[in-house]
Amino acid sequence: MNTHLYSITLDKLVDELQFEEIYMPVPAKEINITNREVNRPGLALAGFLTVFERTRIQVIGRAEMQYLFEIGRDLADTRLDAFFAQRPVAVIITTNFEVGDEILSPAKKYGVPILRTKEKTSPTMSTLIASLNTHLANRITQHGVLVEVFGEGVLILGDSGIGKSETAIALVERGHRLIADDAVEIKRVSAKTLVGSAPSLIKHYVELRGIGIIDVRRLYGMGAIKDTEKIDLVINLEQWVEGKMYDRFGLDDQTYNILGIEVPLITVPVRPGRSLPIILEIAAMNNRQKRMGYNTAEEFEKKLLAQFGAENE
Repeated sequence: MNTHLYSITLDKLVDELQFEEIYMPVPAKEINITNREVNRPGLALAGFLTVFERTRIQVIGRAEMQYLFEIGRDLADTRLDAFFAQRPVAVIITTNFEVGDEILSPAKKYGVPILRTKEKTSPTMSTLIASLNTHLANRITQHGVLVEVFGEGVLILGDSGIGKSETAIALVERGHRLIADDAVEIKRVSAKTLVGSAPSLIKHYVELRGIGIIDVRRLYGMGAIKDTEKIDLVINLEQWVEGKMYDRFGLDDQTYNILGIEVPLITVPVRPGRSLPIILEIAAMNNRQKRMGYNTAEEFEKKLLAQFGAENE
């Protein structure tokens, strides 16, 4: 797995999640967020700072505000000073609570950014965590093509010149959508989910040998492209080899490991006369059926075994 440490500047989170800037010691574009985890500092405000992680964004909501009110101003000032002395990367105040001097004073003393949102604490944390998981996810760049076929994210792999881009264009012609051609940036956004997108330089472009670079968005319209898509299935295209045994029943379940996640893999042999767009459409629909609990190959095998059993009897 890629262990590179990624970051996002605070101004991008502010714009994306519509946070209000209450206090900024420096411009938000100069503050880097590197930790995907978010924290509610209840223990820190109670005085327990032994395992405090300053790289986490801290979220203060109704419970923390009520606690600070009930312990009295003097003790609250002491606890807040100790909390801000840890210099957390940023503090978000939820539910549009008023940010008084008891918070602003230590924040300015230690140079800690203060943001505010009108949203309640739980939805704020949920949205923030989802955003950080996407922006800071482990990632790789994979040579291939990513398309959405009947709602399934299909990553097409294969040697150069095998026909990946041509297949993608044929699928677009049939009403499906292109995400990326040639290079696919893949992020692991959760323990089970991979999301693919195109590098910004080549987004919406496809290279067709003999024609050159085409802009899919301009040729086919906005409905033919999509910025991101989860990866549900990997299709590996390879030249047909006479005599090679290919899976004819679909009982041989194979997977392709991407960033530690196993994705269903199908190897499709390519030769003249085979309609790759139709094959990929069927593969996508069949993969969705499997995820919904119905496996055609297993059902066929059961019927076959049942018939053999009846004939033997």
